[in-house]
Amino acid sequence: MRINHAAVFVEDLERAKEFYKRYFGAKENKKYHNPNTGLETYFLSFEGDVRLEIMKRPDTKENEKSLFQLGYAHLAFSVGSKNKVDELTNRLEQDGYTVLSGPRTTGDGYYESLILDSENNQIEIVE
Repeated sequence: MRINHAAVFVEDLERAKEFYKRYFGAKENKKYHNPNTGLETYFLSFEGDVRLEIMKRPDTKENEKSLFQLGYAHLAFSVGSKNKVDELTNRLEQDGYTVLSGPRTTGDGYYESLILDSENNQIEIVE
Protein backbone atom coordinates (compact mmCIF):
# COMPACT_ATOMS: atom_id res chain seq x y z
CA MET A 1 0.00 0.00 0.00
CA ARG A 2 1.18 3.56 -0.68
CA ILE A 3 -0.14 7.08 -0.31
CA ASN A 4 -1.69 8.17 -3.61
CA HIS A 5 -1.61 11.94 -3.00
CA ALA A 6 -1.98 14.67 -0.41
CA ALA A 7 -4.40 17.58 -0.80
CA VAL A 8 -4.57 21.12 0.52
CA PHE A 9 -7.14 23.88 0.20
CA VAL A 10 -5.67 27.18 -0.96
CA GLU A 11 -6.92 30.73 -1.27
CA ASP A 12 -5.22 31.48 -4.59
CA LEU A 13 -5.15 28.39 -6.79
CA GLU A 14 -3.08 29.89 -9.61
CA ARG A 15 -0.50 31.44 -7.26
CA ALA A 16 -0.09 28.14 -5.40
CA LYS A 17 0.28 26.23 -8.68
CA GLU A 18 2.96 28.61 -9.92
CA PHE A 19 4.84 28.40 -6.61
CA TYR A 20 5.16 24.62 -6.81
CA LYS A 21 6.01 24.70 -10.51
CA ARG A 22 8.70 27.37 -10.08
CA TYR A 23 10.48 26.05 -7.01
CA PHE A 24 9.78 22.31 -6.96
CA GLY A 25 9.36 21.39 -10.63
CA ALA A 26 5.67 20.48 -10.41
CA LYS A 27 3.76 19.61 -13.54
CA GLU A 28 0.03 20.37 -13.44
CA ASN A 29 -2.85 18.55 -15.04
CA LYS A 30 -5.76 20.30 -16.70
CA LYS A 31 -7.73 22.29 -14.11
CA TYR A 32 -10.87 20.55 -12.89
CA HIS A 33 -13.96 22.62 -12.11
CA ASN A 34 -17.21 21.35 -10.62
CA PRO A 35 -19.88 23.96 -11.42
CA ASN A 36 -22.26 22.51 -8.80
CA THR A 37 -19.93 22.98 -5.83
CA GLY A 38 -17.53 25.60 -7.21
CA LEU A 39 -14.60 23.27 -6.51
CA GLU A 40 -11.52 23.94 -8.64
CA THR A 41 -8.46 21.70 -8.44
CA TYR A 42 -5.11 20.92 -9.97
CA PHE A 43 -3.14 17.75 -9.45
CA LEU A 44 0.53 18.66 -9.29
CA SER A 45 2.96 15.85 -10.13
CA PHE A 46 6.52 15.72 -8.88
CA GLU A 47 9.50 13.49 -9.58
CA GLY A 48 9.02 9.96 -8.31
CA ASP A 49 5.27 9.56 -8.84
CA VAL A 50 4.35 11.96 -6.02
CA ARG A 51 1.25 14.14 -6.35
CA LEU A 52 -0.24 17.06 -4.48
CA GLU A 53 -3.81 18.18 -5.10
CA ILE A 54 -4.38 21.90 -4.60
CA MET A 55 -8.03 22.83 -4.22
CA LYS A 56 -10.24 25.90 -3.95
CA ARG A 57 -13.94 26.16 -3.09
CA PRO A 58 -16.02 29.25 -2.46
CA ASP A 59 -17.31 27.82 0.84
CA THR A 60 -13.94 27.11 2.48
CA LYS A 61 -13.34 28.88 5.77
CA GLU A 62 -10.03 30.40 6.77
CA ASN A 63 -8.61 29.17 10.07
CA GLU A 64 -6.01 30.99 12.07
CA LYS A 65 -2.75 29.20 11.26
CA SER A 66 -0.34 28.29 13.98
CA LEU A 67 3.08 26.75 13.40
CA PHE A 68 2.26 24.08 15.97
CA GLN A 69 -1.39 23.23 15.38
CA LEU A 70 -2.91 19.77 15.36
CA GLY A 71 -3.19 18.06 12.00
CA TYR A 72 -0.80 17.81 9.10
CA ALA A 73 2.37 19.76 9.85
CA HIS A 74 4.33 20.09 6.62
CA LEU A 75 5.30 18.67 3.24
CA ALA A 76 8.92 17.64 2.77
CA PHE A 77 10.73 17.81 -0.56
CA SER A 78 14.05 16.03 -1.06
CA VAL A 79 16.32 17.99 -3.39
CA GLY A 80 19.30 15.60 -3.44
CA SER A 81 22.14 17.39 -1.63
CA LYS A 82 23.05 19.85 1.11
CA ASN A 83 24.18 22.31 -1.57
CA LYS A 84 20.76 22.16 -3.25
CA VAL A 85 19.02 22.70 0.11
CA ASP A 86 21.15 25.81 0.60
CA GLU A 87 20.57 27.08 -2.95
CA LEU A 88 16.79 26.63 -2.93
CA THR A 89 16.43 28.08 0.56
CA ASN A 90 18.46 31.15 -0.45
CA ARG A 91 16.43 31.54 -3.66
CA LEU A 92 13.13 31.38 -1.78
CA GLU A 93 14.35 33.86 0.83
CA GLN A 94 15.58 36.27 -1.87
CA ASP A 95 12.17 35.98 -3.56
CA GLY A 96 10.48 37.09 -0.33
CA TYR A 97 9.36 33.81 1.22
CA THR A 98 9.73 33.24 4.96
CA VAL A 99 12.49 30.91 6.13
CA LEU A 100 11.51 29.56 9.55
CA SER A 101 14.71 27.61 10.21
CA GLY A 102 17.88 26.32 8.65
CA PRO A 103 19.48 25.20 6.60
CA ARG A 104 20.86 23.02 9.38
CA THR A 105 21.38 19.45 10.50
CA THR A 106 18.61 18.48 12.88
CA GLY A 107 18.89 16.23 15.91
CA ASP A 108 17.49 13.31 13.91
CA GLY A 109 20.16 13.73 11.24
CA TYR A 110 18.30 15.53 8.46
CA TYR A 111 19.92 18.44 6.68
CA GLU A 112 16.96 20.71 6.08
CA SER A 113 15.37 24.10 6.04
CA LEU A 114 11.78 24.99 6.80
CA ILE A 115 9.99 27.65 4.76
CA LEU A 116 6.45 28.93 4.24
CA ASP A 117 4.88 28.51 0.80
CA SER A 118 2.66 31.03 -0.99
CA GLU A 119 -0.25 30.08 1.34
CA ASN A 120 1.85 30.07 4.56
CA ASN A 121 1.97 26.27 4.72
CA GLN A 122 5.17 24.76 6.08
CA ILE A 123 7.52 23.14 3.58
CA GLU A 124 10.65 21.24 4.56
CA ILE A 125 13.48 21.17 2.06
CA VAL A 126 15.71 18.17 2.79
CA GLU A 127 18.80 16.78 1.12
